[in-house]
Amino acid sequence: MKNTGMFKKVLIANRGAIAVRIIRTLRELGCISVVVYHEADKHSLHVHHADESYSLGTGSVTDTYLNQEKILSIAKEANAEAIHPGYGFLSENPDFSDACDQAGIVFLGPNSQQMKDFGLKHRARELAEQSNTPLLPGTDLLKDLEDAVTQADHIGYPLMLKSTAGGGGIGMQLCYSEKELRDAFDSVKRLSANNFSNDGVFLEKFVEKARHIEVQIFGDGQGNVAAFGERDCSLQRRNQKVIEETPAPNISEATRKALHDTACRLGKSVNYRSAGTVEFIYDDASEAFYFLEVNTRLQVEHGVTEEVFNIDLVEWMIRLGAGETLPMNENRAPVGHSIQARIYAEDPVKDFQPCAGLLSKVRWADKDAINNSRLRIDTWVEHGTQVPALFDPMLAKVIVTADTREDAITQLHQALAASELYGIETNLLYVQHILADKDVLAGNVWTRKLNELSFQDPSIDVISAGTQTTIQDVPGRIGYWNVGIPPSGPFDDYSFRLGNRLLGNREDCAGLEITLKGPVLKFGQATQVIMTGAETNATVLRTGLRNSEEIPIDFYQVINLEAGDILDCGSVTGAGARAFLLIAGGIQCPEYLGSRSTFTLGQFGGHNGRALLPGDVLHLLPPKAINNELPAAYDANLIPSIGNTWEVHVIYGPHGAPDFFTDDDIDTFFDTDWEVHFNSSRTGVRLIGPKPDWARADGGEAGLHPSNIHDNAYAIGAIDFTGDMPVILGPDGPSLGGFVCPATVINADLWKLGQLKAGDKIKFKPVSHDTAVELATAQNASINSLTQTSVHTPSDRPSDRPSDRPSDRPKHLPSSIVLQTISTDQHPTGVVYRPAGDNYLLIEYGPLQLDIRLRFRVHALMESLLLEDIDGIIEMTPGIRSLQIHYDSLSLSRDDLLTRLIAQEDKLGDLKNAEVPSRTVWLPLSWNDIACQQAVDKYVKSVRADAPWCPDNIEFIRRINGLDSIEDVKDIVFDASYLVMGLGDVYLGAPVATPVDPRHRLVTTKYNPARTWTAENSVGIGGAYMCIYGMEGPGGYQFIGRTLQMWNRHKQTKEFSQPWLLRFFDKIRFYEVSHDELTDIREEFPHGRYPIKIEEGIFNLDEYERFLSDEAEGITAFQTQRQHAFQQELEDWKAKGLLRFETDTGAIEDADERPLKDGEFAIESHISGNVWQVLVKPGQQVEAGQPLLILESMKMEIEITAHKSGTVVELLREPGQGVSPGKALVVLTNR
Repeated sequence: MKNTGMFKKVLIANRGAIAVRIIRTLRELGCISVVVYHEADKHSLHVHHADESYSLGTGSVTDTYLNQEKILSIAKEANAEAIHPGYGFLSENPDFSDACDQAGIVFLGPNSQQMKDFGLKHRARELAEQSNTPLLPGTDLLKDLEDAVTQADHIGYPLMLKSTAGGGGIGMQLCYSEKELRDAFDSVKRLSANNFSNDGVFLEKFVEKARHIEVQIFGDGQGNVAAFGERDCSLQRRNQKVIEETPAPNISEATRKALHDTACRLGKSVNYRSAGTVEFIYDDASEAFYFLEVNTRLQVEHGVTEEVFNIDLVEWMIRLGAGETLPMNENRAPVGHSIQARIYAEDPVKDFQPCAGLLSKVRWADKDAINNSRLRIDTWVEHGTQVPALFDPMLAKVIVTADTREDAITQLHQALAASELYGIETNLLYVQHILADKDVLAGNVWTRKLNELSFQDPSIDVISAGTQTTIQDVPGRIGYWNVGIPPSGPFDDYSFRLGNRLLGNREDCAGLEITLKGPVLKFGQATQVIMTGAETNATVLRTGLRNSEEIPIDFYQVINLEAGDILDCGSVTGAGARAFLLIAGGIQCPEYLGSRSTFTLGQFGGHNGRALLPGDVLHLLPPKAINNELPAAYDANLIPSIGNTWEVHVIYGPHGAPDFFTDDDIDTFFDTDWEVHFNSSRTGVRLIGPKPDWARADGGEAGLHPSNIHDNAYAIGAIDFTGDMPVILGPDGPSLGGFVCPATVINADLWKLGQLKAGDKIKFKPVSHDTAVELATAQNASINSLTQTSVHTPSDRPSDRPSDRPSDRPKHLPSSIVLQTISTDQHPTGVVYRPAGDNYLLIEYGPLQLDIRLRFRVHALMESLLLEDIDGIIEMTPGIRSLQIHYDSLSLSRDDLLTRLIAQEDKLGDLKNAEVPSRTVWLPLSWNDIACQQAVDKYVKSVRADAPWCPDNIEFIRRINGLDSIEDVKDIVFDASYLVMGLGDVYLGAPVATPVDPRHRLVTTKYNPARTWTAENSVGIGGAYMCIYGMEGPGGYQFIGRTLQMWNRHKQTKEFSQPWLLRFFDKIRFYEVSHDELTDIREEFPHGRYPIKIEEGIFNLDEYERFLSDEAEGITAFQTQRQHAFQQELEDWKAKGLLRFETDTGAIEDADERPLKDGEFAIESHISGNVWQVLVKPGQQVEAGQPLLILESMKMEIEITAHKSGTVVELLREPGQGVSPGKALVVLTNR
């Protein structure tokens, strides 16, 4: 090739896969790539891969990718020397080509006259005829509809009505009759005008069983035109190609040569320049071919040609534009066979309806998936891509090249089978179905072949989603508790597991958890299902040939569903809160961190990290892949008893009397019938009951309230007192927290928590560890054998025997809550081993104080146990001065575990000169960010107006720490180096950290009650700790600002080699940015486009202790001043009555209900909760089924509807007021 000077910078006026593909060639040529993008494409791969990128703004395609003026302006600003238009958009727009010429920018494509000549199909037919190219019978441009009808009679049906400026299948309609022609005429003209600014149309004879064969040509504009083989593009849907291949199968070499020669002759007749495609209709029966059209651009399917000819057509276009001489006259022959599948975001079952939305999982086959073949994937999507509804739905082109056509098809099928796209519907399965068709395998293809190909997707359509329906699996997401990832999984795992067992599924098969009201689902294939848990009024609607029938569903019975059946999962009709739907083979969705369970707060797992929505599609295994063997029978006693009064077995501890609670507190705790609060959810079940007297006045350094302790890991089922209110930690609860837990629900009874409903009563029954293990063993045996296995526990106590318990102990307290201790005489810090249920053990070091030396000890133990790799230990989670061991008590006894843990302490020694890796991670901080101010404002208006820390958290921090000014607070925050002590304090790798220098430790109390809303990545101080909130949610830390993301759900970047950013013992340093700057940073950081400074380092314990010793005097002075200010603040609170804040924790109970007059009727609440929104007003007419109010209960919104029509007389509840079952909400009259 002759080189006259390659471009330095080229702008790509396109998006998606073609833009990414062009960037690849530009990089190889050493050219700088410049891209433009619609804001909806801001995080697309083409923007990520480009050297420079410019926004086209928002709006329509016309406003952005078709906006010639804007694109040329950007090209000039970027100093681009050439523009590559890709395909589609402006690639065949002669006006744009001319505008580029006028701007002195090279348009990489044909000249404008060639575009005009071939772009108008009637003119193209004239040129074809002049070059002796065979033509189908057709017309010139039609004058009007009547002209079309008249000429159609002469040509004969069927025929194709086509836009003269069309392309890509747009503006084409097949007509078999005059009626169809009349119906289509205006539509095709309108589509043509909208998409191509030209509404000219013409008619062309349609060959009924035609093949679509095209020839790739390339011309130098000097009369030289080369043909690079032909492609068969016959497999189409809606006149758009799906599968393309080269060479075309089943045509003679003579025909092949004639196609090439004809295409070249046509190109030479106009001195064609650059890449183009001459398309033909090929009639298999007569072996004749007819001119169809010329595409004056690079084709979508150019890749298959490149593969067999070992050529880069994009490179040729660029080199030609740069003035290079190309080897046009070389003899070339294809090597091998290449086939391409277009992957679209569309639903083949619903007439290829386009699908937009989140692609939560994108996995393409790698080269290992195919043998002795080449795999090429041109795509623009990745994990987390939001596919917009504005553009073409093509996601990727998967290309396989092999020695033979048979091998290429086989290997393409394998590559597609090894790929996974999840979140929206795609044609991935459909294309595999095509490749398995016997006609396709034989090369017997034609343009309407796919119209005759039946396809059934093993899927479920969500017609109605229910209150909160999520995908869950057993055992959930295990192994990430130490970074704040809860297990999730079914809240009632017993009913869920039993359902899978009765259905013959594997225990880990995913199913649906249904809360209160279930979804309505349409099944695309015959299958078997079972419903378990709280009973609902579920039915199946089955449509027969003549009528439909509605069949009631029996719970715990396998139901055979037919394709097309509609399952209405119904609403819970009695006791209990959750039902479960299990399906043969399980619901198919990607695993996220090892589980399919949905964690809605974290927005991952299940179906796109959220509850189901109408229009969602769930996928099943195809029938041939399901191997579930139904059990012959089961013991009916296995069906769990669900009521409104519950006895829940617990193990006392880890925290109790006399250290934290009084003896009377513990007796009261076990004697009370606790009531379930309406504000309960999968994160935790709140309880209403008596408040403890507490054994201490406050939590010391950990916080103001006596319930506060230094953060430690919770057990699932832990009953922690958040202030004076107990909350049972659920499967979506936080892993770390600073509250005491007097008892933990045993593993065998955790299922009961999932069935608790607002207003239910609970009594906690303490049992021994041995009994808990026996109950868990029996439960597992019952599910496996489907026969009830009983354990006798009528008088079980956690103590040895009542007579062994000291008389001054409360009746529910064992002889000691502590399992084992190592005294400070035998150990550098002392160790306490506490029970936390039957599957968790809490190890605590040293006194109840913040001491980095204790955290070192925790880390050393955790690291040594990881090296030991003890069978039965599931995971370990460090706290500030503690380590939680999560273990399987069925395979590792607690006694054996204790023995090994105690022995391990001897191996650790005194940790002299111990050190750990400690990176310094610099984070931007928007000081007192607007999002923090909004959260405070909401708190004041809706939660607590008289809170001492409002309206300015930073002023409160200044006051309670005895500082002179807010600037002093700010200086300390930006000077401090915060050592990460734990991850997941508020989920998702969120750090709980403390300043390395004690003089930087600003101490505050937490919000009481907590905020209902906190912006994601807000930064706050609580106790002596700094925390960055991992996600949006409630909170209690005092705000100082906001920073960037701690968690990356979908993408790996330089900073995110795993979803969480930070590591234990990282040191966080802040630097100040504005709110607007942070907004931009937060937009770019998850995509790897905002680098942060991370400095590697070491934290040495001995060096740190020397620092403390050297600075002891200054540290003591600071702490004394801080403590004095803290006490002054508390005394002020006491004087003003602000030390304790009382809230109404239950529903309003009216002594008297409003009497109803003649003709009046009341709409009552069927649940406990709060009125969130009133939707009607007095005097308003309402219809039966119309929503009247929305209640908030169990962290969900529940609509209250009218059961019959009427007029609103009076509203009995206002927003924010509590309600209970049976209480009247609205009075209506039917008069």
